Amino acid sequence: MNADQDGMRIGSKGRGGAAVGATPVAALGAYIEERGLKHSRQRELIAQAFFESGGHVTVEQLVERCRRADPRVSVATVYRTMKLLAECGLASARQFGDGQTRYEPAAGRAHHDHLICTVCGDIVEFANDRIEALQESIARRHGFEVESHRLELYGRCARCRTARAEEARP
Repeated sequence: MNADQDGMRIGSKGRGGAAVGATPVAALGAYIEERGLKHSRQRELIAQAFFESGGHVTVEQLVERCRRADPRVSVATVYRTMKLLAECGLASARQFGDGQTRYEPAAGRAHHDHLICTVCGDIVEFANDRIEALQESIARRHGFEVESHRLELYGRCARCRTARAEEARP
């Protein structure tokens, strides 16, 4: 199924048993209920803020967003909620070399890779069928069965390269 913000749906059961056709927030609620955990308005607020963020968001960024709606949201509650989202397959925790964990939605999204700017931290997602085919071909050539992979390219984005070139001018 396709994923868009207003109608994002889970197309199949997630790792934690997310219900088919459920919104991510509803799927998290079902996961929480299955495990006998406490359902709270704050967890729902955090999940909603996460899915509205578009991805590559840190816990600190989520705390800031959530506190606009509810100043009592704690950092610990955001960490626990993001852990639950990752456990049930709705979020992926990613490390991009800067020491911060960022989360991106996992359910209903096609595989993609990342370009990461080492200056400003901008993260660009991309997908390329030729790169995917080449990786599979190399794996087959070595008798290797790929279960998953991540491709991350680090460098400077166009904006940072331009800014650096302008700073270097006399």
